[in-house]
Amino acid sequence: MVKRRIEIMDTTLRDGEQTSGVSFSVSEKLTLSKLLLDELNVDRIEIASARVSEGELKAVQEITDWAAEQGYLDRVEILTFVDGGVSLEWMKKAGAKVQNLLTKGSLNHLEHQLKKTPEQHFKDISKILEQSQKQGIKTNVYLEDWSNGMRNSKEYVFQYLDFLVAQPVERILLPDTLGILTHTETYDFLSEIIQRYPQAHFDFHGHNDYDLGVANVMEAVKAGCHGLHLTVNGMGERAGNAPMASAVAVINDFLPEVGISVNESSLHKVSKLVSAFTGFGIPANKPIVGDNVFTQTAGIHADGDSKKNLYFNDLLPERFGRKRKYALGKTSGKANIQKNLQELGLTLNNEELKKVTQRIIELGDKKQRVTKEDLPYIISDVLNSGDHQQKVFVKSYVLTHSKDLKPSTTVSVEINGERHEAHAQGDGQYDAFMNALRKVYKSKKMDFPKLTDYAVRIPPGSNSDALCETIISWDNNGKEFITRGLDSDQTVSAIKATEKMLNII
Repeated sequence: MVKRRIEIMDTTLRDGEQTSGVSFSVSEKLTLSKLLLDELNVDRIEIASARVSEGELKAVQEITDWAAEQGYLDRVEILTFVDGGVSLEWMKKAGAKVQNLLTKGSLNHLEHQLKKTPEQHFKDISKILEQSQKQGIKTNVYLEDWSNGMRNSKEYVFQYLDFLVAQPVERILLPDTLGILTHTETYDFLSEIIQRYPQAHFDFHGHNDYDLGVANVMEAVKAGCHGLHLTVNGMGERAGNAPMASAVAVINDFLPEVGISVNESSLHKVSKLVSAFTGFGIPANKPIVGDNVFTQTAGIHADGDSKKNLYFNDLLPERFGRKRKYALGKTSGKANIQKNLQELGLTLNNEELKKVTQRIIELGDKKQRVTKEDLPYIISDVLNSGDHQQKVFVKSYVLTHSKDLKPSTTVSVEINGERHEAHAQGDGQYDAFMNALRKVYKSKKMDFPKLTDYAVRIPPGSNSDALCETIISWDNNGKEFITRGLDSDQTVSAIKATEKMLNII
């Protein structure tokens, strides 16, 4: 079957830059232009609005210089205005060859913003088209507020289109400027237009105010549109534009009769770069590009993945240059931990796995996020704690820290089944804890080792705040040894290391 080809036009650098607080530098625009055309392989890019600033002019000049060398100049587009040719002069300086002329697609905008009749507006547009032809500039035409035009002044829209299809115009661009369309309206309006003007090329430009951007893209394609305007991460004014990654995945999976050129495996890379340049974080649950969307958290899902991929769908992470992950937390269970252990090349028996699982659940209950890199440290801590029969238990403690008062600790410790309590102050909470312990051991006439070194670190390779590792060196009558404690709280991890020491001696 020969697929119907749909053009993808990325407007992140123009419409996406209308996101509040976003402005790309010259080098950022050039870098993204190269990535969008060369790697993501979109058909066209809209990179700027004419007459905005000197910085914008410089950016466009650099992009058009590069695009000309690559033979891409016809794929680079500029938003222009019906301004008697001023935009065309700007384009000439910028070296651009394709304009997207902004015109009025609703009677409401025409009458109240321009205060002109349709005939006057069409006459002004004719002059621009004549000038652009003479200068060798190709023209696409935006019908601003087209969606409201179809709802409230359809007669005007068709009057305008009757005029436009007879003009030297490459493409007619139909924007849902205020993001007001439902999916049924999108299909109905576009079907009516495409059937009426079968020789014309129509692009759909969707906004996401009702979170219907992708649904409307899908219906626009079904209705027969020839091109789509999308932005990376859904950047754009207000709620943004139809997002590139989701739209591409939907087209590839649910509309097999059409073909697009976009390289899916580059979507995540481009998304990350746009996020870095704009400072706008990608929501963790954003489809295709969010950090969590290929992460299984529930243990039952990880278990199902090991049994004939029961929880897989067509959105395989490898399509988008990503990998499936298995989160570690209170709902993960043994299956998630096994998946992470496999990646690390580690194996545990059932009893060991049970202990490690229990420890991860405890951390999850504290709302801590555990990563794969934390696992070796958790394993070491949990399994090594069983090397000595535990006879000393730190049963309870109260740590206080107040302004202008020395930190103090009350501790309850059980030694060989006998409970002891002591209270002490110190230079810090842990120092106070140690002074209280020394009191207990002194009262029992028992030796207490000397602390010779104390180090705290986040386990190397860990990128979470779930774990803090405290490593303490001890000297017990000339015999040196080390104990480690692991916890989400620094002082508690030191107390755990100390409890291990008490059992060793």
